[in-house]
Amino acid sequence: MTQLSTNADSFLDLLGMRVEEATRDFCRMRLPFRPALLRNGGIMHGGAIASLLDTAGVMAIKAGVEPAITEGIPTITMTVNYLAPARETDVLAEARIIRRGRSLVFVDVKALSSSGELLATAQVVYKFGARGKSA
Repeated sequence: MTQLSTNADSFLDLLGMRVEEATRDFCRMRLPFRPALLRNGGIMHGGAIASLLDTAGVMAIKAGVEPAITEGIPTITMTVNYLAPARETDVLAEARIIRRGRSLVFVDVKALSSSGELLATAQVVYKFGARGKSA
């Protein structure tokens, strides 16, 4: 398992995200439940979930690649489908790389509740250069 850290990113620290598992082309992350992440109605804010999905995708790209060449992996497009509300639960994101092209990486990500309920899915495209270098 690759050791990935979110320590250098204050936004991720603010949300409390952490990597639970990372292997080449896969990453599982956790967003712990906190009342500060709720919107009206007691539902976790969709922006927090989208941030988790996006970050898990980036971490899947970084897994198995030299840390020095993974700076700056911009998100090109991201489509999120919210399927169920997250209420008083940690949210887990599982990201799997579908295809690595010359300059783009395609990733599927799903968000799950602590009990395994599918909360959201995302299809994300990132800019990442050939031979593992940032574009």
